[in-house]
Amino acid sequence: MEVDNEVLLDIKDLVIHYELMDETVEAVNGISLTVRKGQTLGLVGETGAGKTSTALAILNLIQKPPGVIKSGEITVCGNDVLSMTPKQLERIRGKDVSMIFQDPMTALNPVMTVGQQIAESIMFHEGLSRAASLDKALDMLELVGIPSARAHQFPHQFSGGMKQRVVIAIAIACNPKVLIADEPTTALDVTIQAQVLDIIQDLKEKLGTALVMITHDLGVVAKTCDYVAVMYAGRIVEHGTLEDIFNEPLHPYTEGLFNSIPTITDRKAELIPIPGLTPDPTKLPVGCAFEPRCSYSVDTCKEPCKMHSMNDTHTILCSRYNEPDFRVRMRRGGTHG
Repeated sequence: MEVDNEVLLDIKDLVIHYELMDETVEAVNGISLTVRKGQTLGLVGETGAGKTSTALAILNLIQKPPGVIKSGEITVCGNDVLSMTPKQLERIRGKDVSMIFQDPMTALNPVMTVGQQIAESIMFHEGLSRAASLDKALDMLELVGIPSARAHQFPHQFSGGMKQRVVIAIAIACNPKVLIADEPTTALDVTIQAQVLDIIQDLKEKLGTALVMITHDLGVVAKTCDYVAVMYAGRIVEHGTLEDIFNEPLHPYTEGLFNSIPTITDRKAELIPIPGLTPDPTKLPVGCAFEPRCSYSVDTCKEPCKMHSMNDTHTILCSRYNEPDFRVRMRRGGTHG
């Protein structure tokens, strides 16, 4: 639910390449996104779509080399992230913008206790004493369901799910204005998953935090998101409100994602997987990257296409967007061929 119209995250025409000795990986290919105060944007797509690269770019954490931000603009809370000095970036990371990393094994320092790691961020950004910072760190552990008595323990003494909760505690410790959650519930069981999503949702509602939720799980999207951006081969292929995407998916790839998940209303229904594989990011086609896997493709799909507006909130990257027969088939769930 939107709190007001203040834009906290604005991405324009972002292009990210990984330039290797023999080839170039075109990871992100000109995406634009806006997230306002109190909004949650779900970033959805298969592995390799460019979601994590986009998230890392928001914090200016793309590893250079081989990563290169070729073009584009990223503004976080009014700050031009890509032009900031390392010292300036230190000030906003963890305070204005924070990230829940996908792999807690590499996100945590193995030689510091979990309490120290949470307190470190609080002490740096809020200027509290070491004792006061540790007290708040204990509260953060309790908030994510870890007994505060375990604050003196090291990461190797925690399970994968517990490590993930520690990473979440670090990310939300300083009440960031923009929170990026990269598959935050991957290592958690269903019960803890629900608790973590409730914690994140509560933070968003209390503080008006802008949240970017990166996930493969459309159930998580349905529970937490106001807007959805569907990524494929480094581009946004469909963007809209939660209702736009769930009630009237228009891109064939979005349709494929929904067809690939089971339904509780018809337990005997067969899943319809998307045929083929995602394209090689070092050899992307000139036209639609989804064309080789698309059952609706025609010759014009091999030519470059651009984003089209279907209404005030719903956009689609597809050259067949204005064909009435195509749209009717999509609304019905597709009569393929």
